[in-house]
Amino acid sequence: MDERHIKISRTARYFILGAINSDTRQLWLVCHGYRQLARRFLDRFQKLDDGSRVIVAPEGLSRFYLEENGVRESDKIGATWMTREDRMNEIRDYIGYLDEVLENVQEGLAEPLESLIVLGFSQGVHTACRWVIAGDMPVKNLICWGAYPPDDLDLERGPGRLADSGLILVRGLSDRRAMEESHHMQEERLFKMNVPFRTLTHPGGHDLDAGLLQNLAG
Repeated sequence: MDERHIKISRTARYFILGAINSDTRQLWLVCHGYRQLARRFLDRFQKLDDGSRVIVAPEGLSRFYLEENGVRESDKIGATWMTREDRMNEIRDYIGYLDEVLENVQEGLAEPLESLIVLGFSQGVHTACRWVIAGDMPVKNLICWGAYPPDDLDLERGPGRLADSGLILVRGLSDRRAMEESHHMQEERLFKMNVPFRTLTHPGGHDLDAGLLQNLAG
């Protein structure tokens, strides 16, 4: 049996909050978590739309029907960035996809951006980190919310790109997926790679906290 690959053209979608015009100074690119859709995820950023900021939410390239207790909920659909099956091609595909989203959005700007903020939530953290590491675009802040940079990050480019991207780790104090012990292990890992970072917390669980999100936006 032979495994073969071909490149195809397909349609992907993203959602945008805020008007792109001469007042746009800051762009946020936000990557949703597993089982989420970009449209619903972007709703959480409504208060950041102040006329000078545009928030862009790409959607994972694979969608599926959600299930609860093994029963499919036919009216609920989620998306995922990748699985472990043929993972390297999936990673290359979504990195290229995010490159095109950024290029597409920037075509509407009259002036160069003052700053780019990249936020990943949960599964979207790995997506955001891999994209930032693979690229050369200046990033003011890379916000890893509810997860951490992937263990298999590119050790040649990764530490330098993370160090230049204003890395911020965010965890909920009640988040079972980011408990204190595992969080400290991740901090030690970043220390060993000489990657500066800030850690911020909120009292909730595995979710975005509206107050902290507003504080990050400034």
